[in-house]
Amino acid sequence: MNENNEEISSIEEIKIEDKNIIEKSKNKFDKQAFWELIRFALIALIIVIPIRVFIVQPFVVSGSSMIPTFENGQYLIIDEISYRFNDPKRDEVIVFRYPNDTTKYFIKRIIGLPNETVDIKGNIVTIINKNHPDGLILDQSFIENTSNNNTHFELKDDEYFVMGDNRSASSDSRYWGAVPKNLLIGKVFLRLLPINKIGLLPGNYKQVE
Repeated sequence: MNENNEEISSIEEIKIEDKNIIEKSKNKFDKQAFWELIRFALIALIIVIPIRVFIVQPFVVSGSSMIPTFENGQYLIIDEISYRFNDPKRDEVIVFRYPNDTTKYFIKRIIGLPNETVDIKGNIVTIINKNHPDGLILDQSFIENTSNNNTHFELKDDEYFVMGDNRSASSDSRYWGAVPKNLLIGKVFLRLLPINKIGLLPGNYKQVE
């Protein structure tokens, strides 16, 4: 009987010891998993924050000034880095700080470039520059809502003339003047929402000059 009792006792001790080992291993694994998660989060922040601050930035369209190209509530990704290496181009859709209140962001289309003259008669936009001293009439076939304006504007160095695609319902350079380059945030790079309108460089049209 004693031998049997000793054998049973020994087996129970082994089971308890195995359980302790398993518990210790589990605790060690939990700690490793926790610190791996922390490390992953830190690495993600190190990568994501610079991208978010210096390269791309999300914006949600508010208002109707860019209809039909962009509608209220659409989710856009803005390329913030391109303009650090290249000058903005005509017809690019950009996000910028409103010159009269830099806490606000506007989305418009570039119409006039630095040192150009913008002439608007009715709905016809003419650009006068070195390459076109007699004037270049812009192709605006994508514009649906037209307007009737009489505007003559001469741009200085690093100034851009911008307009909304919804010409009859847009507050833009026709009314409050040019946008300095230092207020440009970037160009619209990607439309993410709505899903059925996802697109790269949405709304960009290339003028034949």
